[in-house]
Amino acid sequence: MTATATATAGPARPAGTPPPVPQVPKRRGVELALLVGAVLISVCGYLTVGLARGQALPSGAAGYGAGLGGLALLAHLAVRFCAPYADPLLLPIAVLLNGLGLVLIFRLDLETPGNRAAPAQLMWSAVGVALFTGVVALLRDHRLLQRYAYVCAALALLLMIVPILFPAINGAKIWIRIAGFSLQPGEFAKVLITVFFAAYLAANRSVLAHTGRTVGRLRLPAGRVLGPILAIWLGSVAVLILERDLGTSLLFFGIFVVLLYVATGRTGWIAIGLLLAGIGAAAVSTLEPHVHSRVADWLHPFAGIAAGEGPGQLAQSLFAFAAGGVLGTGLGQGDSALIGFAMKSDFILATFGEELGLAGLTALFLLYALLVAGGYRAALQHAPGLRDPFGSLLAVGLATLPAIQVFVIAGGVMGLIPLTGMAMPFLAQGGSSVVTNWIIVALLLRISDRGRAPRPEGSGGQGPELPAGEDPLPERGGRQ
Repeated sequence: MTATATATAGPARPAGTPPPVPQVPKRRGVELALLVGAVLISVCGYLTVGLARGQALPSGAAGYGAGLGGLALLAHLAVRFCAPYADPLLLPIAVLLNGLGLVLIFRLDLETPGNRAAPAQLMWSAVGVALFTGVVALLRDHRLLQRYAYVCAALALLLMIVPILFPAINGAKIWIRIAGFSLQPGEFAKVLITVFFAAYLAANRSVLAHTGRTVGRLRLPAGRVLGPILAIWLGSVAVLILERDLGTSLLFFGIFVVLLYVATGRTGWIAIGLLLAGIGAAAVSTLEPHVHSRVADWLHPFAGIAAGEGPGQLAQSLFAFAAGGVLGTGLGQGDSALIGFAMKSDFILATFGEELGLAGLTALFLLYALLVAGGYRAALQHAPGLRDPFGSLLAVGLATLPAIQVFVIAGGVMGLIPLTGMAMPFLAQGGSSVVTNWIIVALLLRISDRGRAPRPEGSGGQGPELPAGEDPLPERGGRQ
């Protein structure tokens, strides 16, 4: 028995020899094959729109395919050489969603010849991929972000305050427009505030979970521990309310509650979050005229038709979904342009639903679900032994951002909840949005690469230490 077991185990390792590193498949070939498929699907969509609208292949098909393919190849090379163990699904999903967004915007451009947005969206996509490449190549360890938690919080607040100085657009002060150039700083602020939440909660997770006063079945942490993160969150939400950007306010609130729940493991925070969200929504919808009008449109979407004023945007959106049916009218053959000025941004999902139907919408939501699941999978790769709580929390927060956005936007344009005005990730027109989403994917890939990278046996799952020093936000111990 002993001899057999020894022979099965293989030759003994000489004393002093480091343990072998377990082999982990990189799967970059799988990623490349999926990227080719994503680009081909997008190019086929582009050609289909041209054939449906002009009965001829669009003249810019070659340039569109080459541009999207070049961006996909650049991103793939960055991941192959700088993050070889990252999840092979995240990048192809991002390329496919970005490509489908470009197809839909090109299709809607044909309805508005004087307002062509597809070339600008392709340019912003190139900027996003360039920043994606920079993040993957230069940020070799995501834990470095933990050092700059308070810097990220301060910068996020600054980015949210600046638009207050500019005129409101469509009822909200969320844009900066200078010399024809527009930027939405809140899109970048959501990533920075997520970094701060993850860093602070990772450093104080034990204190938040096991100290403080017990009220009923809920343990409330000490004020000096929960105070800083609560103050920054309240400050950011207050600024967003002043700007009438209720969609981003809801997004920040959702990220705060989700990360607090993940850090402490206490479901009571979810209940408190839902209660506060309900109270806040009721108060804002009553006191803020802009929000009140959106709630009224949600409650009575066909009121304009009854009054003889014609259907509003929400009613046209519902008509578009109904016209699409199960299989859709076909790319380029819908009438969602009747929705109006927001058809390329807030209501672009209605175009998708009308022309690709319920089947297309199901596939689209599955793509978003796979993207979010990839982020959560990256978080779980750091969970054993709590070797990197910051990485786990950051991955959860970054993956939750598109999850909340898709839920809120889809619910709004389908009439399930009031409209909020956020952009559908990768799909809708918006340079700030597409750039931010590429940065989110880059950070998720960096976290995934570190989680999947092989480590020698007996290392306890610990990777290389951060240069110079201990954790930037040391955990606060002691009972309160």
